[in-house]
Amino acid sequence: MRLSTPTGDEAVDLDAVDLFDAATYSDGDPHVVWHAMRERAPVHRQVLPDGRGFVSVTRHADVSAVLRDHTRFTSKRGTLLSILGGVDPAANKMMAASDPPVHTDMREPMAKALSFAALRSRHPSVLGVVRRMIAPLAGDEPWDVAQAGAGFPMEFTGALMGLPEEDWPELARLTTMAVAPEDPSFGAEAGHGSLSAAHHELFEYFGEQVQGRGERDDLIGFLKAMDLGGRGMRADELVYNCYSLLLGANVTTPHAVAATVLAFTEHPDEYARLTGDRDRTNLAVEEGLRWSSPANHFMRHAVGDTELSGQPIRAGEAVVAWLGSANRDERVFADPYRFDVARTPNRHVAFGFGPHYCIGAPLARIALRLLFGELVRLVERFELAGPVAHLRSNFVAGIRSMPVRAVLRPGAAAELEGGSDVVPAPSR
Repeated sequence: MRLSTPTGDEAVDLDAVDLFDAATYSDGDPHVVWHAMRERAPVHRQVLPDGRGFVSVTRHADVSAVLRDHTRFTSKRGTLLSILGGVDPAANKMMAASDPPVHTDMREPMAKALSFAALRSRHPSVLGVVRRMIAPLAGDEPWDVAQAGAGFPMEFTGALMGLPEEDWPELARLTTMAVAPEDPSFGAEAGHGSLSAAHHELFEYFGEQVQGRGERDDLIGFLKAMDLGGRGMRADELVYNCYSLLLGANVTTPHAVAATVLAFTEHPDEYARLTGDRDRTNLAVEEGLRWSSPANHFMRHAVGDTELSGQPIRAGEAVVAWLGSANRDERVFADPYRFDVARTPNRHVAFGFGPHYCIGAPLARIALRLLFGELVRLVERFELAGPVAHLRSNFVAGIRSMPVRAVLRPGAAAELEGGSDVVPAPSR
């Protein structure tokens, strides 16, 4: 998705806006639309040709309210536009598609297993993944950061879940297909059927994973041993939650990487402000998350009649919270269209907000901090080496392809080619 800077003078016909169409994000300019909506129609209704409809909210306060309050806005009827008008078979079976107390019973033990403290011992292995990923920067050929990033989270999430390494490339492809079924990179598969095909293959795969192999010392084993109010997870609950965990990992991290590197090419003065200081790098990672907002939206349904920004919301209406818009809200962020690696405070909602705040956020932050810590240490500047191709998806603000060249710092090429045994202290 293009990360443009609206002037406010653009002519936007809000009656003609189509935020459902995946091409809006690959070929259009949603930031111009969202800017107009925040100013003129912060609560906006769209009706599709088939009669389905949804309400869009674009201001930070409204997005936060929708995501925070399950008593007003439920997750049980589907959380993505792809299921608009349908029935979510994962309701009360998958953590992301449930409300308290079911959601709380699942989330609390999983959050402990995926906390910064629990993942501390994995820093060296994630750093090894980072160094293997960026090693091609020492070569003469352009490095496609988007394609490299597509497999990045599988390298550590796949290991954490105990999934066979030979399966990782196909799992990365299937999860991308599940969130961007219309993207032309899937060729003849692209279209409505690819979503069903991806779901079928992923559910079948995890069905085999949770049924076999006996005792497991990995995240799937942890899920199988969880106590949900005196019972264990059923097989269908295990499958849905394994799917959700892997999907979440493969959605946020790769596209935050590519969009942040793109921002560094477009704002070299901001990249030059990074000196290798860990605190500065951590702030830059948060700005990269705000800037990229990889998870484009989350959907809820109104439990009863309510209102947002003074506008009525009817019971049962689908309400779509646009995270990318909230993260550019002038009411919350000073100069929101400026990429500022030292931005503080930074109240972004890239990982969501409230009880459904991304459970994998600690792992994503660990990976991103280690990756950009290494890039800042080794790379003097980045340069685009070809066109940027955006992912066709209304859920993921992603980049499909982005070749870059890196101008390396003195001695960096030898280190990239030879590797290094130095492991930095864990960061928080």
